[in-house]
Amino acid sequence: MRSKSRKESLSDSRDLDGSYDQLTDSVEDEFELSTVCHRPEGLEQLQEQTKFTRKELQVLYRGFKNECPSGIVNEENFKQIYSQFFPQGGECLSPFHALQGCICGVGGCTAPPHTVHLPPDSSTYATFLFNAFDTDHDGSVSFEDFVSGLSVILRGTIDDRLNWAFNLYDLNKDGCITKEEMLDIMKSIYDMMGKYTYPAMREEAPREHVENFFQKMDRNKDGVVTIEEFLESCQKDENIMRSMQLFDNVI
Repeated sequence: MRSKSRKESLSDSRDLDGSYDQLTDSVEDEFELSTVCHRPEGLEQLQEQTKFTRKELQVLYRGFKNECPSGIVNEENFKQIYSQFFPQGGECLSPFHALQGCICGVGGCTAPPHTVHLPPDSSTYATFLFNAFDTDHDGSVSFEDFVSGLSVILRGTIDDRLNWAFNLYDLNKDGCITKEEMLDIMKSIYDMMGKYTYPAMREEAPREHVENFFQKMDRNKDGVVTIEEFLESCQKDENIMRSMQLFDNVI
């Protein structure tokens, strides 16, 4: 297949952000090309690969390009962007985190409005999330990576969404979740909620949540949770299934 020229690649990105202007000066074209490291695939191709409409992809691309002018995000950039979504630990979390709460046993809303706490630290959880979006494990997330993952979370089937969540928890990607991996996840969620809340969270709470998770999910009691056990347990849990509906009208 013939590789895209620089001009064709620029046209693809303008198709995405809806900003192409026939009167754009050629000097500005060259400047834009010189400052961008990665050009996304064409709009039609992304429509085929995801469940987003043309307009939705354009809106998502504008936001992505605004945060990441180079066209790719490394782990540190991702952490910085993600931390903007959780400036205060006591607030209600997003639909995705509400789902995490149902699966892990942590409530979607963490504390009453009068909570006093130290600023939350979302960096560890953001690393786990970055690795889930970085499907080719090259240390960066492109717009294609981002929108593909988002399509699964927001528009995928229940099995698609649960498989994505399992991949997030399976930190070393060996096909099963260990108690150590789940404890790392739980600690990162507590860090994201804030160090101190009222009422105070007990130090042993993350480990207790891990034990509850394994009691529910580890069907054969072998100390690990497989994808089959995970899917079966989640599908039988009414709260988890109900939380899936929170994604349907996000965009």
